[in-house]
Amino acid sequence: MHKTQLKILEFSSKIDIEKLSLRELGRHIGVKHPQVVLYHLNQLKKRGLLRKNSRQIIEKLRKSAEKSRGLLMDIPILGAANCGVATLFAQEALEGYLKVSTRLLPRGDTEGLFVLRADGDSMDRANIFGKSVSEGDYLLIDSIRTIPQDGDYVLSITDGCANIKKFKYDQTNERIVLFSESTKEYPPIYIHKDDDHLINGLVVSVINKE
Repeated sequence: MHKTQLKILEFSSKIDIEKLSLRELGRHIGVKHPQVVLYHLNQLKKRGLLRKNSRQIIEKLRKSAEKSRGLLMDIPILGAANCGVATLFAQEALEGYLKVSTRLLPRGDTEGLFVLRADGDSMDRANIFGKSVSEGDYLLIDSIRTIPQDGDYVLSITDGCANIKKFKYDQTNERIVLFSESTKEYPPIYIHKDDDHLINGLVVSVINKE
């Protein structure tokens, strides 16, 4: 990924860049020409890597939850992620809401949380808080937590495609290794630090469909 696109992604995780002009955004990331900023913005949007709508959705849900005294909260469902070969492009399209017990949430509010549907079978032998992942299950993703530790399960964006894998950092070779845990044979994914890759959040809960 181009270094300018990385800077935009990093900055967009801190503030809502939609409220900035191209020149203002350029000043924050050290790019002088607005057209250069526009080009890299469009490239990120084409590949679904900029969270355009989820920020507003999540913020709206957070405020709603603060006023609610119920035990259930509505979490936005933002598409699917592969639990197999990474073939689903990472696009955040609101499909609806999933009512989730507050007891399943990692903290007291819904800030940064969204749900994905599992597609594929490469994690059907995983042990994510005591649960495996089958096709059609719901995965609760914490988008605030983007720095995983060995053994964490992550939403990985690789070459513009989304998948769920077990994370490990190979210090000897300075690379990320993403593992499947499946009844079938899936080879690991090896990622160099300069590759087109992004950790978009950690899996914090599995909600089995049955």
